[in-house]
Amino acid sequence: MTDKSVTLGVNGSNFNYPVLDGTVGPEVVDIRKLYAQTDMFTYDPGFTSTASCESKITYIDGEAGILLHRGYPIDQLAEQSTFMEVAYLLLHGELPKKGELDQFTYTISRHTMVHEQLATFYRGFRRDAHPMAVLCGVVGALSAFYHDSTDITDPEQRMIASHRLIAKMPTLVAMAYKYTLGQPFLYPDNSLTYTGNFLRMTFGVPAEPYVVNPIIENAMRRIFILHADHEQNASTSTVRLAGSSGANPFACIAAGIACLWGPAHGGANEAALNMLREIGDVKRIPEYIARAKDKDDPFRLMGFGHRVYKNFDPRAKVMKATADEVLAELNIKDPVLDVAKELEHIALNDEYFIEKKLYPNVDFYSGVILNAIGFPTDMFTALFALARTVGWVAQWNEMIADPDQKIGRPRQLYVGATQRDYVPCDKR
Repeated sequence: MTDKSVTLGVNGSNFNYPVLDGTVGPEVVDIRKLYAQTDMFTYDPGFTSTASCESKITYIDGEAGILLHRGYPIDQLAEQSTFMEVAYLLLHGELPKKGELDQFTYTISRHTMVHEQLATFYRGFRRDAHPMAVLCGVVGALSAFYHDSTDITDPEQRMIASHRLIAKMPTLVAMAYKYTLGQPFLYPDNSLTYTGNFLRMTFGVPAEPYVVNPIIENAMRRIFILHADHEQNASTSTVRLAGSSGANPFACIAAGIACLWGPAHGGANEAALNMLREIGDVKRIPEYIARAKDKDDPFRLMGFGHRVYKNFDPRAKVMKATADEVLAELNIKDPVLDVAKELEHIALNDEYFIEKKLYPNVDFYSGVILNAIGFPTDMFTALFALARTVGWVAQWNEMIADPDQKIGRPRQLYVGATQRDYVPCDKR
């Protein structure tokens, strides 16, 4: 805390509120005593100017285009680390030494299988069920199968639940994909990497061996790392809010999945790809560019710019290089990818896009990559949930251990009717 304070004058009385300092980022006015002292709330729709917690996990500077996990720049992690290293870092605060990484990787790999009765649970869904609908149900149901890791007051149980969620999510997502195809579920192969195992469970079949393509495996590794955590976004805040009531970790992550499903949050890469498909042909791009520039046209280019990053998305540079590698490796001829390449070129060179800072973001490139690899668009958000689980789990653990955490209880500005008396139906 600094020596600074903010003075608020209310009806002739002054009240001082201390200013808190983070290690980096904006200063924060501590208004915890505001209601008790003034009988007033603050009004902040979306909580965009409100810090709901202290956190040591992720820092974002949207103006400068900075994303740090425990102090490490996201591009360094995506280029040089494994997903298991990043998972350990988010959970424990430091990059693991080799022995620690080996033990952590071993522990995660020994939790990849799911209870056999879950296969029966899947069969209760329609074949055409959206993968996110399936995940909401299945992840929430995990607490019915793993009673020995739901006591949130026990640090050991919390860590076991954390390991289980990180380990089992690839299995559950792959099962959701297989179920829609009518193909048999594949058991995990613990000799493979986290991403390699997921690719095999998703695209492999029991009738023949599956060989993991190292280019595709590396692309998925980067995608998972780039989506692992993103500070107090809507789904992370949902996980924390659910956890603040004492809910078990499986229920909290299921709540995060439900929030992520929204098109304004986790569905952005799916929306970007759908836009590319709507354009359909490179020849139609000028028409859509003109529409995007027209203030009276409701059309908006999806996958460009970012509500947090006002300069550039630090994840996009890594994702662009990954997209180039994947498209070169697969040598796919797809008009949608041709549209994406040309639209990217225009966005990076057109003065309108440059002035408005409408650069291609991580959702634009990830949609292109996942489409090229062969994932249907309704799987995109499920893959996002898979990657983000480690961030949710780390944030949930931090919240539980925070002595200042309280059950979430936002206030409101009530604008409805004042008290009135009930009138019987026959007299209204």
